[in-house]
Amino acid sequence: MSPSALRPAWAAVPTPVVTAVFHSVAVTDGAAVLVVDASGPGVPVVTWGSAGVERLLGYALSDVPGRPLSAFLPDLPAGLLRAERASCLPLPVRTVTGALVEAVVLATPSTDPGVWALRFQAGATDAERVLADTAAAHERRFSTLTERSPVPTLLSDHGMRLAHVNDAFCRLTGRQAEQLLGTGWLADVHPDDVEELVDRAAEVLTGGAVEVRVRMVRADGAVRSTVARFAPLEAPGGAGGFVGTIEDVTERLEFEAQLAHLAHHDPLTGLPNRTRLADYVADRFVPGGRGLACLFLDVDDFKVVNDSLGHAAGDQLLVQVATRLRSVVRPSDLVVRFGGDEFVVVCERVSEDDAVALAGRIGAELARPVQLGGVSVSVRVSVGVTVQTDEHVTADELVRDCDIAMYQAKADGKGRVSVLDQDSRAQARDKLRLVADLRSAIEDGGLRLAFQPVVETVSRRPVGVEALARWTHPTRGPIGPQVFVALAEESGLVDALGTVVLEGSCAQVARWDAELGPAAPRVVNVNVSALQLDEHLPAQVASALQRHGVGADRLCVEITESALVRHPERAARVLGELRALGVRIAVDDFGTGWSSLATLRHLPVDCLKVDRSFVAELADGRPQITSAVVALAASLGLESTAEGVETEEQARALGALGATHLQGFGIATPMDAADTTAWFAAQAARAAATSPTVISATASSPTVVPVARRAPETEEFVVDGVTS
Repeated sequence: MSPSALRPAWAAVPTPVVTAVFHSVAVTDGAAVLVVDASGPGVPVVTWGSAGVERLLGYALSDVPGRPLSAFLPDLPAGLLRAERASCLPLPVRTVTGALVEAVVLATPSTDPGVWALRFQAGATDAERVLADTAAAHERRFSTLTERSPVPTLLSDHGMRLAHVNDAFCRLTGRQAEQLLGTGWLADVHPDDVEELVDRAAEVLTGGAVEVRVRMVRADGAVRSTVARFAPLEAPGGAGGFVGTIEDVTERLEFEAQLAHLAHHDPLTGLPNRTRLADYVADRFVPGGRGLACLFLDVDDFKVVNDSLGHAAGDQLLVQVATRLRSVVRPSDLVVRFGGDEFVVVCERVSEDDAVALAGRIGAELARPVQLGGVSVSVRVSVGVTVQTDEHVTADELVRDCDIAMYQAKADGKGRVSVLDQDSRAQARDKLRLVADLRSAIEDGGLRLAFQPVVETVSRRPVGVEALARWTHPTRGPIGPQVFVALAEESGLVDALGTVVLEGSCAQVARWDAELGPAAPRVVNVNVSALQLDEHLPAQVASALQRHGVGADRLCVEITESALVRHPERAARVLGELRALGVRIAVDDFGTGWSSLATLRHLPVDCLKVDRSFVAELADGRPQITSAVVALAASLGLESTAEGVETEEQARALGALGATHLQGFGIATPMDAADTTAWFAAQAARAAATSPTVISATASSPTVVPVARRAPETEEFVVDGVTS
């Protein structure tokens, strides 16, 4: 038949069919061939058959297209149509008469997805079948180990030609096994990685195992990051090569890169964070260098936005600030979200005037109104500026100095630009050193407790003490509590300081009970900072009391009036829990704050302490405030303790006003634990020595019993109602 006679028949064959047939011919010497389409949702369908199908199976060629593949292969195994490689299986094939004949079926995937060419060959002889079965068994074992493994695996010879690839390797490269086998596989390696891969593969051929990071380029152009591991493989006859496994680490590297990004960037604004800031400045800091500048920005009154418009609006404002900051600075400048509403800008090769000018431009840009929830908000920032000088020994000092300058700008009235001066730098660094020393003193037991007695106003009988923390610095000497308590509150050490005082006070009460018995102080007053007044305080107090075996009625917690004003609801809740434990509550420095009398009336308070400044006014003939506080306490059924009593005249005046208790240098100075023990023992001995005596006499023997009172102005004793 001439080619011209065949042309009309081939012209009617779809292009995918022609492609499949020619692809099959390229890898087989085909005889009877079916083209199968399995791309649809249903069963695989035959779309074309060769003349060999008519000779082998008896079907007319016109009856073949459109038939399901199951009409020819009633026992179609799942592993026959594989997209990665050709497969060859012995299978029963149904002829046009319905008879089943043994045949070898070779299924070759086309380059078009979902299309296969199936070649049918008559079954082998018994001997051939035995040999084929043996080879097939070895092939199945090898396939079990490699082809279905999720790890891409290859066998390569000395010439870097592929002798075997598994399905996972085909999926990794996006190519079929027939396209890879017998070829040099370096074409699938990124060009920039080929040289290193060849060098490392040469090491394998000399007998060593290697691992190398290499990028693979898929057939669709996608690049995958992999780790290739090669080991030598010997073969009979001296030939050999290597076996390799390829681990696709693309997703892992992307995840690690994402984690690294999050570790150095703020998730809200996308800006670098303080970790990145520290690395960036350290990399560029050269001792004695010039031109490295830091600008520390704080958004003024940011809390007002959060409280009034909500945290979502606050987050939106921070994003706006970040965006505007990036628009003002140079591309080479670093903008960092330091934390909260604080940002840092780092510039290189600038003077102090340049840095101040940049701070001014930033302030002007941020001052433009921002729309937040329908509300126009103007942003002001306080900016601290520091440019590296010879005094900056480390990169940390540069960042710390601009932080100090920012707080200086806030102290000067907010919305300002401040350049750190030498005096402020020296004061700030001295403060930092003092904070470090205070932390060491708290941790290493460098603080001690002093105790100042509290007495009843009329009888002057001692009833308790106030515990006072004292700190003697190794080189600076005594440092007053007004200094180190403020430092503790600013630096986050106040909880640790409070724990030292609470634990030490409870432990000392237990020791006094053992040493003095009934003469021991009945109550110890412990000061609590406003920052300690949280939900953890009651549990901490209960734990300390239990640990030292001290009753709750032996402890009085003193809280300042200003703390009650700062968080009245929280204060009421926490104080209520303390009262439920049995702990007494005193309001310290009463009259110096702005507490509401209505609020005070509902708080679980036992005592008001009159501030020493009001007690001092008694000597000037101004008793009005002291009188009002004492009267208020009496009207509310509370005790009143006057602090700072220094003279007998003040004590008598306070007694006349109705104050129930006195405390001050005129009563007793603060003493260490040993002196306090001796003082209370002496007071108990003096009271016993001056107590009146009741004599109960009988005819045979008198009994002398001391009683609990003595005529205050005489040395007379009351004996059975008769003064003697």
